[in-house]
Amino acid sequence: MKRTELMKSSGYWTQFIQLSLYNTVNDYLKQNHLTRTAFAEQLGVSKGYVSQVLNGDFDHKLSKLVELSLACGYV
Repeated sequence: MKRTELMKSSGYWTQFIQLSLYNTVNDYLKQNHLTRTAFAEQLGVSKGYVSQVLNGDFDHKLSKLVELSLACGYV
């Protein structure tokens, strides 16, 4: 696949955003000495939700956002 094709792929952007989100959350937890449970309490969500985000198990909503962004010419 050529780079231009890759940049138009929703799968590429979904993975890119998931990895960026994982790295951001993981770094935040380490820097602030937080557990997933403490972070979930801080956000007002369940520990399971934080685990889903960190496991990349939230594609169903994110992929739609990427598809819409690509369709509009935004990334």
